[in-house]
Amino acid sequence: MRILHTADWHLGRTLEGRSRLTEQEAFLDELVEIVEKERIDVILMAGDVFDSVNPPAAAEQLFYESLARLSNKGRRPVAVISGNHDHPDRISAARTLLSDYHIYLFGRPESSVYRIDIPTCGETMMLAPLAYPSESRLAELLSSDHQEAALRDRYDDRIRALLATMASSFTEETVNVVMSHLYVAGGHTSDSERPIEVGGAYTVAATSLPKAAQYVALGHLHRPQHIKRAETTARYSGSPLAYSFSEAGHAKSVTVIDVHPGGAANVSEIPLAAGKPLVRWKATEGIAQVYRWCEEGKDQSCWVDLELHVTESLTMEDIYRLRKLHPGFVHIRPVFPQRAEEAADMSREALSLEEMFCRFYKRQTGGQAPDEELVRLFLELTSEEEKEGGDE
Repeated sequence: MRILHTADWHLGRTLEGRSRLTEQEAFLDELVEIVEKERIDVILMAGDVFDSVNPPAAAEQLFYESLARLSNKGRRPVAVISGNHDHPDRISAARTLLSDYHIYLFGRPESSVYRIDIPTCGETMMLAPLAYPSESRLAELLSSDHQEAALRDRYDDRIRALLATMASSFTEETVNVVMSHLYVAGGHTSDSERPIEVGGAYTVAATSLPKAAQYVALGHLHRPQHIKRAETTARYSGSPLAYSFSEAGHAKSVTVIDVHPGGAANVSEIPLAAGKPLVRWKATEGIAQVYRWCEEGKDQSCWVDLELHVTESLTMEDIYRLRKLHPGFVHIRPVFPQRAEEAADMSREALSLEEMFCRFYKRQTGGQAPDEELVRLFLELTSEEEKEGGDE
């Protein structure tokens, strides 16, 4: 059996107001090509289909059209669970309609295990699909103790017991798989993953994943990675696109698992080409350096976070010209190294209040010194504030 594991599509997500829908369409086109070329038997999507509980209509349309293409008119089973970004009832709304096409949608966490016959390989999968299991979606109060450690322990105990109950339905004649949207302790995070837990409360230990599963398909973390301490093969497939600049330089992929009943899972990655990379530029030589990079065509098809070292503030004309030269600029952040050095020097010196005011005034006015009357007035005002504060 060849399984393709993917997750965290976040359809409808933007980058500082810039639509990523065209890139997401390109990814799903690429995904269809991969499942055909690699002769994939079944597809697992481990949550965060959408970026919000109320996604745009275009994102929903893309989702359902992609399901139809991936399932190949019901010849290839597809299973999808909800993540923390998804509305569970929205994910499962079309469940009855689509099940006839071997598309299985799971919105809320439950303990049922599903037997899925895979026609292309003549084998059967026992799938334990645990959609994002928060306290509210489990409809349980796990702990009346508000201490984070207590809630974390109770949450870990509950998820371990739930997964163990599901795994008890596994058999030696089937391929046994768990799929869930969880934060497993030890995973590497990025800024684009909005919290799945309060503090570390909704955290599951790697050893809580059931050993009886031949593979655990995880969603939530955007960097592809194995769970090292798990007693079985467990993996995050990662997101198909980079969704924050903390993911700059991360390679994106989908995961393919080759496995037979009773055998070990053989895991491989297939890199993805769709989507614009996110890159960081640090122009320490000023705006002329940025103009030179743009003329050279540097990272022309990327989204760019620009750190620009300058001695004077950028004008609107400067910003307009930069964005015209490279439409991929998302952030343009001016940095004033000289001012930073001056501030550091001031912090190291034992300066009087009068000297600090004079230096500040000169810096704000381009070097002009304050007259004696202005300095006197400033000192009087600060003295009055200190007296009022002392009376309180």
